[in-house]
Amino acid sequence: CDLLCAHCNIELTQPDSVTVKPGESLTISCKVSGYSVTDSSYCTNFIRQPSGKGLEWAARFCGDGSTYYKDSLKNKFTISRDTSSSTVSFQGKSLQTEDTAVYYCAREPHSERM
Repeated sequence: CDLLCAHCNIELTQPDSVTVKPGESLTISCKVSGYSVTDSSYCTNFIRQPSGKGLEWAARFCGDGSTYYKDSLKNKFTISRDTSSSTVSFQGKSLQTEDTAVYYCAREPHSERM
């Protein structure tokens, strides 16, 4: 019996490592494949994990163009997409040591309840 896997070829690719100094800006890009960044069924999220702490949701960009941010981060970070390169980017400005973390991107189904 063969099963069709609709999600088996989903990939989100990020740079290995990016380092900036306090006060500088940063852009982290997430290249997606296996789904479209304009597909309203999905959102692409950025999540971060400071050293020694748990995961913290930061922002999401949904295929319908809607964006959501953690309240404490919305004046420091911007999330955007480039449909031509299938990329969702997370830009931070005037970053400080408390922004030091491992940043991840992740896909999720889009829900009207968000």
